[in-house]
Amino acid sequence: MAIIAENNGQKREPIPQGNYVARCYQMIEIGTVKEEFEGVSKLARKVRLGWELPTEQRVFDESKGEQPLVISGEYTISMHEKSKLRAFLQSWRGVAFSEDEAKAFDITKLLGVPCMLNIIHKVTPNGTYSNIASISPMPKGLVCPAQINPTFVLSYDAFDYTKFMDLPDFIKSKMEVTPEFKVATTSQEAHHDEQEPQNLVGKDGDDSLPF
Repeated sequence: MAIIAENNGQKREPIPQGNYVARCYQMIEIGTVKEEFEGVSKLARKVRLGWELPTEQRVFDESKGEQPLVISGEYTISMHEKSKLRAFLQSWRGVAFSEDEAKAFDITKLLGVPCMLNIIHKVTPNGTYSNIASISPMPKGLVCPAQINPTFVLSYDAFDYTKFMDLPDFIKSKMEVTPEFKVATTSQEAHHDEQEPQNLVGKDGDDSLPF
């Protein structure tokens, strides 16, 4: 799964390899897309998560001054015991999910949660990309700086077309072909009436866990 650093669809220099303090600040529901693997097509509902690296800041726009580097990735929304998302989140929080927790996990709980990211490079014919090799909880005694970027959430349960228009073109193009997008932009009211919430909200658990 490629997880690459981008900004408004423009490629930047890859983030140097290493371990970084990070905080999740972005969640975008992409919707249901068709994927192909070894000649087999399947439908998968995707979400895009984004993290900022508050200790790694650069000047990309002189009018804005220093801004944190960001990295993001897309995941299939599934908490099946063999899903990549479940394994990824368990590494993040440092504790396995119970089946009850997994059945009713609200991914918006990830927003604002700090972590440690191990970033490596992947070299392709199209360039070198920054990939998240692993994720883990914040070590004891280490504090993540305060969030810099505003929290950004875009979901079809409460679709905001203005937010959508602010997204990079490559993300918009992915969303525009999904059935969720077509329903949301045709009739948001019908979308709410006809579909049950798909991000189930879990029960409050151990306060010592990040989520």
